[in-house]
Amino acid sequence: MSNRPLNVGLIGGGKGAFIAHPHQRAIHFDGTRRVVAGALFPDPKIALEEAANWPYPIKGYGSYDDMIKAQASLPEEERLDYVVIVTPNHVHFDPAMKALKANIPVFCEKPLTVTLKEAATLVKEVRKRKIPFGVSHTYLGHWTSRFSRFIVRSGLLGDIRWVDSYYLQGWLATKLEDAGVQGASWRTNPKLAGASCCGGDIGTHALMQLRYVTGLDVTKVSAQMEIFVPGRKLDDHFTVYCELSNGAKAMVRASQICHGHKNDLGIEIVGTKGTLRWRQEDPECLIIHLPGQPDRVYWRGAVSPKDGFLGDVPQELLAESLTPSGHPEAFHDAFARLHRCFEADVRKWKAGKSFSCDGSKYATVEDGWMGMAFIETCLKSNTKNGGWVSMPKKI
Repeated sequence: MSNRPLNVGLIGGGKGAFIAHPHQRAIHFDGTRRVVAGALFPDPKIALEEAANWPYPIKGYGSYDDMIKAQASLPEEERLDYVVIVTPNHVHFDPAMKALKANIPVFCEKPLTVTLKEAATLVKEVRKRKIPFGVSHTYLGHWTSRFSRFIVRSGLLGDIRWVDSYYLQGWLATKLEDAGVQGASWRTNPKLAGASCCGGDIGTHALMQLRYVTGLDVTKVSAQMEIFVPGRKLDDHFTVYCELSNGAKAMVRASQICHGHKNDLGIEIVGTKGTLRWRQEDPECLIIHLPGQPDRVYWRGAVSPKDGFLGDVPQELLAESLTPSGHPEAFHDAFARLHRCFEADVRKWKAGKSFSCDGSKYATVEDGWMGMAFIETCLKSNTKNGGWVSMPKKI
């Protein structure tokens, strides 16, 4: 294909939906991608109105079916190169499957689906077509997440003994769904969100951070999925004690009722040689604790290899931090890094070249399946009052 900007279509995102806007900003971040079309709302009339009122000109469609079907009749240079699904959870599976069958790569919000069966169907379709598919676990896009991954997977902390991965919020501490708050209304509705609110919405982020940085999988869980706000139908507090694939233990915990917490995602990884701590609300740095030594604080853009703790650091990783230290990268930069990496795979795929959708740059469809497997296993454990339940074998 030519070096033209990739054409991207949005599925969902109208009527003030929050998550579409970080995505569309990130898509335009490098000048090599652009949003050109959208099916922005379930009601066709509103979908077209929302597209007409979009901040910049895009082609509006009354439904994602119309948008996907229209691609076959367009000239190659005008067709969508990938779609981004930013709908509530129950509208992830159908548009993803239809896009894949139309040979359109997909970048989907998490959780991947509302059931493990749906997730498995998507995995099989992606593997059959050998097509790029990403899941939007935003926080993997922080440069410090990738640097943390390098440190841990290089063995610099020794053997991993314990991990505490958490995501704490306070916005659902009251029954906002009764006040008509859009984000609260669908997240707390089992028909729209699936079987878990807190676990599916942010517990999957904590799980993904653990798996991405450590390279370890959860093998068994003991879960408590609790409802603290009276009358709520789905969990707003999620606490899971885990056994990991190397025999270590971990806590994956999330809460949406903790006053004072906004988007407090963090991870602490304890090894035989030291401990790593990172928080996404302070994403420019990570802290290393070594026994008998002062704490080491590593700042994005100011990492010096061979400093007595680090050895060689891959040049690719050092070159990936584009903004000088002291000029903070943050949430939108993380989104942009994910789209940048997804773009690279889409371009290779469209050119008929091999690409490695291996989870090192963005979460894959298999990672999305693992998130659903985790939620469903936690649900089983919760019904047994926190009894231990084994995770299913990898698909």
